[in-house]
Order: sequence, then C-alpha cells, then structure tokens
Amino acid sequence: MKHIFREYDIRGIFEKDLNEEIVKKIGFYLGKKIKGDYVFVSYDARTHSPVLHNWLVSGLNKAGKKVISGGMLPTGANYFANFRKLCLDGIGGIEIGGSIQITGSHNPPEYNGFKITINKKPFFGDDIYELGDEILKSNIEIEDNEKIIKYDLKSDYIDYIINQFSHLKDMELNAVFDCGNGVAGVVLRDILEGIGIKNYEILFEEPDGTFPNHHPDPTEEENLKWVKEELKKGRKYAFAYDGDADRIAFLDQKYNYKGDILAYFFAKNMKNPCVISEVKATQVMYDEIDKFGRAIMYKTGHSNLKTLLKEKNCDFAAEVSGHIFFNDRYFGIDDAIYVTFRIIELIDKGFDFIDEYEKLPKVYNTDEIKIKTTEEKKFKIIDELKKYLEKNKQKLKIKKIIDVDGVRVVFEDGWGLIRASNTTPVLVTRFEAKNKEKLNEIKEKLQLILNKFL
Repeated sequence: MKHIFREYDIRGIFEKDLNEEIVKKIGFYLGKKIKGDYVFVSYDARTHSPVLHNWLVSGLNKAGKKVISGGMLPTGANYFANFRKLCLDGIGGIEIGGSIQITGSHNPPEYNGFKITINKKPFFGDDIYELGDEILKSNIEIEDNEKIIKYDLKSDYIDYIINQFSHLKDMELNAVFDCGNGVAGVVLRDILEGIGIKNYEILFEEPDGTFPNHHPDPTEEENLKWVKEELKKGRKYAFAYDGDADRIAFLDQKYNYKGDILAYFFAKNMKNPCVISEVKATQVMYDEIDKFGRAIMYKTGHSNLKTLLKEKNCDFAAEVSGHIFFNDRYFGIDDAIYVTFRIIELIDKGFDFIDEYEKLPKVYNTDEIKIKTTEEKKFKIIDELKKYLEKNKQKLKIKKIIDVDGVRVVFEDGWGLIRASNTTPVLVTRFEAKNKEKLNEIKEKLQLILNKFL
C-alpha cells in the first residue's frame, strides 16, 4: 500500500488500495497530528466518496477529534474552511485544526484520495511518507463511529464569494462554463445568480462521479470540445474545471490560455506584482513580469507553490495546469471557483486578452511529454543527467542550468526541461524555443542525451 502515500496527497483505487482498514487508520493517525478539537471533512462527487467519508470519520473519532462535515464541496471550499471562524449551534469563533478533502481530482472514476491541510498549511512530502510508514506498521482496530457535526459551509463560501465580487452585479458576460459533472456544479450557479451576472450557460452541472459526459481534466484538449462548440456558436468566453474544481481552463474564441499566461494577465493588473510559478512555465512570462514586477521560478506542485507563496508573501502563484493561488485578497489557496471571478473581473474592466497575448514575444513550445521509468530509477536518472550536463556545459552551448526541480536547460534561443514526476513513475519533459527549428533542435538534443541514462 506504500504507493498511495504520494508527494502532495494520498491517492489510490477505491477498495483495492483505499479499503476500510487503511482509510480508518488514515483518519486515526491524521487525527493524532491535527492540533485542537475540530477537523473539517468534505468530499467530491465520486460515487464512493461518502463511503470513504464514513471510514475516515470513524478514524478521526477514534483519535478524539470532533468532526465537522460539510458534505459535498469543491476542494477550494475545503481549504477555505481553514481560514474561517465557524459558528456551531450558536457558538461562534470555532477554529479548525485542519481539513481533509476526499477527492480523486482529475483521475479516472475508480480513483479517490485525500488532500490534507493542517494548521492552515498543506500536509505533504516527508510528512505524508512518514504518515504512511506509521499506518503500515500499525495493528490498531477501529470500530465504526460515524458521529459528525453537520455544517453548512457551502452557504458561508457562496456568500463570501458573492460579497467579494458584488461589484460585478448586472454584468453581461456571454460565457459558457463546463463543470464536467464535478463539484464546481455544487456552488457555481448560486454564486453567478447571487452576484447578478447575466448571459451565461452551464454545461454538465449535475455532480456525477461516473463522469458520463467526459473526463473532468481541462488540461486535455479533447475534454474542451463542448465549450469550443459553444464558442463557435457565439459565446465569447469559456471556463472549464477538473473534478474537484481546484484547476481551471479559460478560453476565448481564439485561444486557450494556460496557467502561466493567465499569471501574466493578472500581474499586468497589479502594481509591483510578486508572482511565483513553476519550472514548466514559459520563459516569456518570467521575462515580461520582471519588466514591471518580480517573477520567481520554483518547484512544480500545488503544495510547494502554496508553501513558498506564504514564505515570500507574494501576490499569487500559478501552475501551467491551471492551479492558481491568490494571496492578494484571498488565502493563498488553489480555488478555481474564486479564480473564475478574478478572470470575470478582468473581462468587466475591458482587458483585451487576445491583444495582450499577441503582443507577447512569440515562442513555440510542446505540451508535457512523459517518458515511462520506475519509481526507483526516476530521481537517479535526473542526478546522473545533471552531472553530465554540468560537465559538458560549454560543449553543448548551455547558458544556464536551473535545478530547482529536475533540470531546466537554458540555451541561447530556448530551453528544455526534464524532471521526475513526484506522483507517478515517469519523467516529464517540456521544450520551448523562438522558432520551430530551434524547438526541434533542443528537443532532439536533450532527448538523445537523456536516452544515455534510461
């Protein structure tokens, strides 16, 4: 079972990996790590999420926690609970020690898992691996105890977002939203109606963990064909979400703007912005933001970016995949519902996405290219590759090697990235250059070198 304890969360196949015994133990040992009396639990739309909820609650109760349950909610709302003082049965000012969101995110329907926040910070990396070791050694038996305090966080969350964006009242939007039968549909319409935004359409709004219409992963172009059809019919903007609504895709009639380009758009509308992004992001974003603010390159992974965002007290962070974390006017969490309304705010201001995008220096890049390897070999390959590149830097005409996460190899006219995935047994590569010829040249050169170590 060790493989379910991953860098950023716990994830596996329902019943095969996430069985009753292991999930109860996850609840118990997490409960022991969460300080204070209260822990908040909610879940996504997957068919087995309520079952996992009850097993997890039994473990938390065994650990002596008081479990507040919000039912079905987006992951962003679960994170949001950590920053609120909850009112329980007329008792105000209750602060939770942590929260657990039961979600398989954008994985296939048979998967599920847990995203964990303790003391307002992501619980990840070594903490998760140590938790796994503790659980796998344990023989504790945990009886059923599904006692919870039900709490309507959904209404708190909806009211908060409506209040934050009340200045958008009566706005004519002309947009389409694709919830993908995930949990975005639990809150989205209520917020749009509550603000008073007009002229929009919502696709696949009903939460359904079998995902009958398409897989809820907006980073895959094939999952965007429904909103693209609506754009062809005359909708001006489109928004799409993953299963637990912590990642967003934003499109207009001409372009699909990835998270790093959205970061540039947001930064353009701030004074002296400080922005954090990842090693996979386009160099254009870093160079352009540095002209009027500060852009910091860091490791991939939502937990890594959230942690550095708080340390540096920057305005926001962004991943190419659509995780965007606003520290400016929000809590530094990746919440695609909140991000939706920051984008709508730009639309309302008359921000010209197409013009601003086309003014950027033109570059060509690849999507992520994944190369299969093993858990045992993936980090060793990166270490060997790094040594080779440093040794042959001059010969290969390398300008700079950035090793904050894998190796980002910078040449005169572009760059290539090779890093080990923290969550799967693969190496992830991405390439970018000023023209197609250079792109192919960099890609072929680095792939040939990489082949020496596979």
